[in-house]
Amino acid sequence: MRKLYYTAFAAVLIFTACNNGEKKEETTTTEATAPAAPSMPPASKLGEANTQKLLAMVNDYYALKDAMVATNAAMADSAAQKLQASATELMGAVKNDTAVYASMQPYFDTIVNSSKQIQAVKDETCEVKRVHFEKVSNGVYGIAKAADLKNANIYREYCPMAFNDKGAYWLSNDPEIKNPYFGKKMLECGEVTDSLK
Repeated sequence: MRKLYYTAFAAVLIFTACNNGEKKEETTTTEATAPAAPSMPPASKLGEANTQKLLAMVNDYYALKDAMVATNAAMADSAAQKLQASATELMGAVKNDTAVYASMQPYFDTIVNSSKQIQAVKDETCEVKRVHFEKVSNGVYGIAKAADLKNANIYREYCPMAFNDKGAYWLSNDPEIKNPYFGKKMLECGEVTDSLK
């Protein structure tokens, strides 16, 4: 009887925590369907060529995020390898701009090292890979912010229940929540907290 009580209590907590994110998601989705203003091309303080390299890195990140949503370890390994390569390429391209590079260098290190860890971990459930994915997510966001990236339709999303209620962020090109920390278990748990639109 006591087990049943605790199970029911846990279910109520999960529903309540995730339900808050769903309400915000509905609001965000409604706003997204409003008539759009004329769109501007993505831009950053890195210049046009390096902004394109930054966008390529972000797209490689999205492939990794999608692999985590799908809980597909092989796809995650492949995406992490591509992300590692595109981050290394961008790092080399901005290295000569010492002020920009100094602000981004710790984020590059995080992305490259954590991408290597994702590939090194043999984990079909992706649970351990997700620990490194959180670091990659924060690194990519840090670089996008340091580059002052605009008009890129990047949404920073948050799940309060990830890692035993510690919470974790990820990035998406869509305001619709698809949680990479739980996958199908709690796909819609989370909320948009910031955007680089």
